[in-house]
Amino acid sequence: MTTLETMKSLSTNFLAPATELATELPNERRRFLAALALLALPLPLRAQPRGGFTPIPGVPPAPTLALPDLDDKPVDLALYRGKVVLVNFWATWCPPCRKEFPSLGRVRKLFKPGDFEVLAVNVGEDPETAFSFAGATDFPILFDRDSKAMAHWQVKGLPSTFVVDRRGRLALRAVGGREFDDPAIVAQLRELLGPRSA
Repeated sequence: MTTLETMKSLSTNFLAPATELATELPNERRRFLAALALLALPLPLRAQPRGGFTPIPGVPPAPTLALPDLDDKPVDLALYRGKVVLVNFWATWCPPCRKEFPSLGRVRKLFKPGDFEVLAVNVGEDPETAFSFAGATDFPILFDRDSKAMAHWQVKGLPSTFVVDRRGRLALRAVGGREFDDPAIVAQLRELLGPRSA
């Protein structure tokens, strides 16, 4: 079973009525809780503020990202050089992904199209599934059907979000659900955009 299949299975199997939780936890729930505890251990995740992004030390170059969109046309992150780009890895089976998804459109509308873009990378699903959830969006939805981009970007869980600066470097990241139009996040994005976005 791949990492993505395990995440999906544990995510859907973990949701249960409160009365069920009073009984002995099945193996997959114990594994899910153990995985959550392990995720809490690394310092970058432990120190991450819930309301905003965590800066990425050293601001390394962003990994390549070239994936098909809903129309099966290739979209390459390199073409967005000169803009700040929010790259969100998500899936429809992921409850926090579903909850945060509408805020991607809201934050996209807060900035000039020439300065800022959102790329929503759906992991492991087909376009019909993603479109039936998301509908038409003001930003590209890309498809990482084989989870290779997810591995290349070292995504450990969904949702995971990265912010690429104007020079194509990884500036910020967040693991877990966010409201992207939250004032703390908007302030971080404005700082990266600089005076050109005002």
